[in-house]
Amino acid sequence: MKSFFHKILSISMAFVVLFSAMSFTVDMHYCGDTLVETAIFSKAKGCGMEMEKPFTDGCSITKKNCCDDEQLVVDGQDELQLQVDKITFEQQVFIASFVYTYINLFEGLDNNVSSYEEYKPPLVVRQIFKIDETYLI
Repeated sequence: MKSFFHKILSISMAFVVLFSAMSFTVDMHYCGDTLVETAIFSKAKGCGMEMEKPFTDGCSITKKNCCDDEQLVVDGQDELQLQVDKITFEQQVFIASFVYTYINLFEGLDNNVSSYEEYKPPLVVRQIFKIDETYLI
């Protein structure tokens, strides 16, 4: 059970580090005010109504294009500290105390040690239920 818990915890922490450091873009294509297509990691294809550039240099288009492309960029964490020598003293104390408590958290006793095995039970002079006059019926 302990090993299974460690595997799940290590895999989940790997995913946390992966997704916090990963950056991606979401490309959206609007036709007018309506969202037509959304693409992640690639360019949105569009609706096919984009205005083309004229073939000649002297010709100009005065109409405004109804389609619009937006790009949402989600930046991951770039400031990952990869060097251990730049850790402050407070961080070192925290890491040392965390590792010490985590190692000892799952460590149990090898055998059950009882402190009363060496002693004999006391001699019963009177029966307590008769002294208190309490009987189970």
